[in-house]
Amino acid sequence: MSSKLPPAFIRSLRDNYQLEEESFLKSLSNSSPVTSIRLNPYKPASIYNSAERVLWCDQGRYLSERPFFTADPLFHAGCYYVQEASSMFLEHVLKNSLDLNKKLTVLDLCAAPGGKSTLISSLLTAQSLLVANEIIKTRVPILADNLSKWGKENVFVSNNDPRDFQKLTGLFDAVVIDAPCSGSGMWRKDPDSINEWSESAVQLCSQRQKRILADIYPSINKDGILIYSTCSYSKEENEEISDWLCENFDLSSIRIPVAEDWGIIETLSEKQKCHGYRFYPHKVRGEGFFIACFKKNDSTGNSEVKNPRKNIQSSKEEELLKMWINSDPDISIKLINDSYFAIRTEHIGYLHLLQSKLYLKKSGVRLGKIMGKDLIPDHELALSLLLNPGVKKINIDRDQALTYLKRNEIKIETDYIGWAVICYQDKALGWAKILHNRINNYYPKELRIVNQNIT
Repeated sequence: MSSKLPPAFIRSLRDNYQLEEESFLKSLSNSSPVTSIRLNPYKPASIYNSAERVLWCDQGRYLSERPFFTADPLFHAGCYYVQEASSMFLEHVLKNSLDLNKKLTVLDLCAAPGGKSTLISSLLTAQSLLVANEIIKTRVPILADNLSKWGKENVFVSNNDPRDFQKLTGLFDAVVIDAPCSGSGMWRKDPDSINEWSESAVQLCSQRQKRILADIYPSINKDGILIYSTCSYSKEENEEISDWLCENFDLSSIRIPVAEDWGIIETLSEKQKCHGYRFYPHKVRGEGFFIACFKKNDSTGNSEVKNPRKNIQSSKEEELLKMWINSDPDISIKLINDSYFAIRTEHIGYLHLLQSKLYLKKSGVRLGKIMGKDLIPDHELALSLLLNPGVKKINIDRDQALTYLKRNEIKIETDYIGWAVICYQDKALGWAKILHNRINNYYPKELRIVNQNIT
């Protein structure tokens, strides 16, 4: 591994950050990177609770070995998310820069596949709103799916370029940007990517990062928080970006308290003395990572959020749909195109504003479509925390669960006829329609386990 690393890269780390070269190179040669997961506090399950905790994340856990997650029905149910431990430090930053007990509006700008978005979702109050945006269209479905599995209704998913958010001045109390970068922090997990690294690539990434930050800045409100991170070791993408931010915008660096035994390296940028936090694989049980936090001091205007009256076609439809969700009085039902969605009433104004400026892929929880007098329930509803406890649930064993997740025919002994949520250990996997002579498997085709040999 060490012979493959660019000399300029090693020299920069050694000269600028007194990197222990030998220990660092040895850690990169470790063929067994650390495996970590983050539990979903809203879907507690009897799995990984006793595993060693990630020090800076309450629900983070280290695993002694890497399981085959695809073969675990609880993974598909959204009981946990497989996430790199260093990235989970975002929780500690949020807790030390925001009052998470308040109603907040938060943007995760570069959100796919959803690790940081699901983490943020776990920390926000029900009244808060998370907008999870992904710039690359092909990555939006996996982001929406992972947030649906997490179960919360106070989440919108969008697919927009950062410049589109300039129109939403002062809307967000916090913006999280896990910026596209040269990726050197992930070399241990992806050694082949070393060949793609170059000093010119780092410069291109730095330019792109500045463009993203400049575009998104107007959308942060006064006294709002900007959290910037990369999986790069290069100072041009990290500390130098911090300097650039404070030189070009009215921002103040926020220092985050870090325990000495965590192994995290606190740095100060050269010009503006901005605080940054570096993660090295020979220092922490995780991959390479950088994160910095800033407070915005000036105002760039405030978008007006109007709360219109609820939009529902008829009382009969509302009565039908309310039978499928719990009796939360703060939930409104919204018809968008030909599907019905459950959205917190206080977020309807945000929905209308965002619809006028952005392309939204997911808004709250998709309930389904009404066909005749019946609801064809959507997969999002099955996995949602809004699901009415009275909806029929059928528990199946692991072998049956894998058969269901492969979208194959399942056999269940039951006298029940109608829609049912298929569950494993009481955790919802999706819908089935039970008829007199067969069971129709409604697990989404695009999410199914393709490998039929998985057992």
